[in-house]
Amino acid sequence: MIIIPKHIADEMIKHAYKELPNEACGLLTGTNGTVQQHYALTNVDHSPEHFSFDPQEQFRVLKNARTNGQKIIANYHSHPSTPARPSEEDKRLAYDPNIVYIIISLAGETPDMKAFVMAGNSRMQPCEIQYS
Repeated sequence: MIIIPKHIADEMIKHAYKELPNEACGLLTGTNGTVQQHYALTNVDHSPEHFSFDPQEQFRVLKNARTNGQKIIANYHSHPSTPARPSEEDKRLAYDPNIVYIIISLAGETPDMKAFVMAGNSRMQPCEIQYS
């Protein structure tokens, strides 16, 4: 399970809409499965079908998290026109079993946010999101 403050979930969704028609991406830091900080990052691919983090931004997040006694506990990206489920590329690129992978779908009338964790062999299983 991951706990996300409602205002941070709202920021993530706002970021996803702002980046349309491209995928948005970012990192969440915190402790003990509770998100404390949201970092909207640049999708250097500028694509509606995939994303890559800006390495300099990613390093700054890691450095800031360590300074604040936090860890990167999740990453997120949006699916502008497809459901909130991992694509084959998402599964292939999920390499860290210690973080949660969040997908925000903007395909429906309302945003749909779902979380996943690695389950081995590039399989991902759902993970509960609790909003605080």
